[in-house]
Amino acid sequence: MPSSTSVRVFETAKEVARVAAEQFVELAHRAAAEHGRFAVALAGGNTPRQMYQVLAGDPFRNQIDWKSVHLFFGDERCVPHDHADSNYRMAFDTLISQVDIPVSNLHAIKGEGDPTANATSYDAELRAFFPDLPKPRFDLVLLGLGDDGHTASLFPHTDALRATAEWVVANWVEKLREHRITLTAPAINGAANVTFAVVGAGKAPAVAEVLGGPTQPERLPVQMIKPEAGTLTWLLDSAAASRLPKPPSPLAVHVAERPEDDNED
Repeated sequence: MPSSTSVRVFETAKEVARVAAEQFVELAHRAAAEHGRFAVALAGGNTPRQMYQVLAGDPFRNQIDWKSVHLFFGDERCVPHDHADSNYRMAFDTLISQVDIPVSNLHAIKGEGDPTANATSYDAELRAFFPDLPKPRFDLVLLGLGDDGHTASLFPHTDALRATAEWVVANWVEKLREHRITLTAPAINGAANVTFAVVGAGKAPAVAEVLGGPTQPERLPVQMIKPEAGTLTWLLDSAAASRLPKPPSPLAVHVAERPEDDNED
């Protein structure tokens, strides 16, 4: 792992969601102060869902100037936005519909229609938002981890892993028999901050292999995520971290203290 990687372990999934929300607020304030806006790429999945629900509740939603927030997406399924499987639909139901964010600040990936055309369109939208940059400079990219080592829709042994110049691609995933539209690893690695939130014992083998095993990006695409000029943070619950070496170790795992309000339901 790069030396800038931070691995933080918490006792419960609830704590992971809360700390991820706290980081979101902190980075939103910092980005707005530095350059007037906060550009974040959201993730799909159950762990991000919990974090979005925390963000949409008190006190977090009132701590952010949502007019300065621009929401992008790390990947999307090839379905309409109102489909139950849509990452946009999940983010809308849990977060977007609960906060005062301008519609013009929502940068969704079109799911229905031709996947390649939709990927090309989103790539162009990102390049317009981040003009004259070699890669998009998101203030934060939120990611999860699949038990097969994928992140966003960068699946093992798929063509997207070999993208170099593209920021967004339509990726055919043979085991799913479908296309996914996804940010590429180079696009993610341009971010100022990348955060993985991973919970559950089912993810423990993948976490241990990704963080402690050999580098095999074709088989474990998540290992391709190495921000070039930014921070990389892993937020894990104790179940997901259960197969990691205990400190002291080369991983320098930091076990965080539980929040004072942990007795909340």
